[in-house]
Order: sequence, then structure tokens, then C-alpha cells
Amino acid sequence: MALPKVGSIGEYIREQRTHAKISLRQLAAAAGVSNPYLSQIERGLRKPSAEILNQIAKGLHISSQALYVQAGLIEEREPDSDVLTAIRADHLITERQRQVLIDIYESFRKENRAGAPDEDAQTSQKAHPAPEPHGGDVVSSPNDEVPLPEGYLAALRPYAAPAGNGNVTPETKEG
Repeated sequence: MALPKVGSIGEYIREQRTHAKISLRQLAAAAGVSNPYLSQIERGLRKPSAEILNQIAKGLHISSQALYVQAGLIEEREPDSDVLTAIRADHLITERQRQVLIDIYESFRKENRAGAPDEDAQTSQKAHPAPEPHGGDVVSSPNDEVPLPEGYLAALRPYAAPAGNGNVTPETKEG
């Protein structure tokens, strides 16, 4: 990845600041830097260190990784998914909430990558789920068969051979 020009990180910070509707003074105070220094960064006259970028990212409530990539300190690993982009763009949640959502989402992605060989079986089960019981009127049956409604079972009971205690069992139900 080619390193961006020094001014591009400043432009990116300015865009993020104006998008977040934060003044230069507010961001400088939140990041713990002086107003002139932040202004010089935004104008491309200064190249901030990773530590300063981290402080600016916190002040902007954005990912420090995004600033590191813009500054050319690290390479972007893989393109963000639409989910990550949406999470990062949502300014109605706090930075901590964003990070928690990102961490959870990334853990799901990592888990799914680790279990990729079983994905076809899981997808098949999701596409054709077994019917769920409806409030107690269905009795489950063995071998993942579709259970019979209780009304049908009640009608079959007089014809089933009792299994010691008089209950219908899978063996007596199948006759």
C-alpha cells in the first residue's frame, strides 16, 4: 500500500471533525493537544505520532485504526464490511458502544471462519428449520420426525397397546 501524502491525514481528521460537528478547539481539548498544533496537522504541516493519532481518534469517537491506516502507519487488513462501516458511522452511540459492537461482530466472524466446513450443514438447517411446538399442543417425537398434534395422539390412544403404565410410547404409537 502506498503511503498517503502527509496532508491527507489532516484532511481526513478535518472531515471527521466537521462530520461530528466538533470545533477545532473542542477536539484539541479532547485530544490533549494545542489548537495551533491540531490546526497544523489538519493543514498537512505536521505529521502526528501514533500516540497523538490515538488521542485524536478518542476525541473524534472513531477507531484509532482508521487514523493509523490514513496516516500510513499500518496497512488495512481487509475491507470493512457494511456492518462495520455502519457501526463506525453511527454517531448516536458512544465510542465504547461502537467498540463493543465491533468486538462482538468480529468474534462472530472469527467463529464462523473457524467453523467454515460445517457451514453448509448449518445453512441447510437454517433454510429448512423444523417446525416449532405451538404452546403445548404438540408432543415431540424421536428421530427429528415432525411431531403429531396432541389431538391426533389422543385419538390414537385407544388403539395403541398399553406399555405397562398405559402411556403411548414411540414403539406403541408406530404399531
